[in-house]
Amino acid sequence: MGNSMLDRLVARGPFRQTLSFPRRHDGFHIMATSAGHELASGPGYDWNGRTRGHTPFSILQHTISGAGRLRYERRDFRISAGETMLVSIPHSHRYWLEAGESWRFFWIAMSGQEALRLHRAILAASGPVFRLSDQTADILAGICLQLCRPDTSAGQASSEAYRATMALHDDLMARIDTGTGSAVAHRAIDRAAAHARAHLDAPLDVASLAAVAGLSRAHFVRLFTRFQGVSPSEFVLRERMGRATRLLVNGQLSIKDIADICGFDDPNYFAKVFRRTYAISPSEFRTTGMYSAAAQPSPPPAT
Repeated sequence: MGNSMLDRLVARGPFRQTLSFPRRHDGFHIMATSAGHELASGPGYDWNGRTRGHTPFSILQHTISGAGRLRYERRDFRISAGETMLVSIPHSHRYWLEAGESWRFFWIAMSGQEALRLHRAILAASGPVFRLSDQTADILAGICLQLCRPDTSAGQASSEAYRATMALHDDLMARIDTGTGSAVAHRAIDRAAAHARAHLDAPLDVASLAAVAGLSRAHFVRLFTRFQGVSPSEFVLRERMGRATRLLVNGQLSIKDIADICGFDDPNYFAKVFRRTYAISPSEFRTTGMYSAAAQPSPPPAT
């Protein structure tokens, strides 16, 4: 065996550690709840994401040797050596072994609001199975070993869970930033844009759109601006103003009703934003059907 953390983990042999702390530590936004190294074999190993209780948590599981099977949202995966699986619970998935199959892996289970948010972002961008760099896999193995120390404190468990999540996030998201997985990223941004267009009458803050995309706020803003050419807030404004112009031309609704449909509780504020956008008031636009060509942003095409 070598000196890497993964080698040390394998040399130690199978182990399992459940992390339990006093209730005063329940407030951590990210917390490791269990970790271990296991050699599973045969059909006795079978986990269903819908039958593991209602308390949300995630499992990060790295394959050392052998292979496991995963059915995730009607897609089948075979997770072989060097590949990593990430799943959240409760969720529609199952991972298992058939007769004669074996699977050696280490895992880290995590809970907490921040853990689940970041793990959803990773799942949306990369799916449930991916291949990490050797360096990231070794970092995760070291974290697993640390979590299985009997003297691990609540603060250490939280810190190590966050470090594991960030190592995973940085490895996978860096590939999207450099082009790998761009199709997945495009779909995430397209999903958020479609949600915005369908809910222009509702609050559409950046955090809620990032949640629809399944990305962290900062990563979502960066990708959205790259793919759409404008920031998320500017996109929402353009879509709302575009809807307003079409409704004003139609002429069947009051300006107050149009303001409400376009997501403005205050019709006076709506009129102010409309004038700032098109250099003309809503009532003037309704009369003339025109706006200043110099106004920014330009109205979007009808969709």
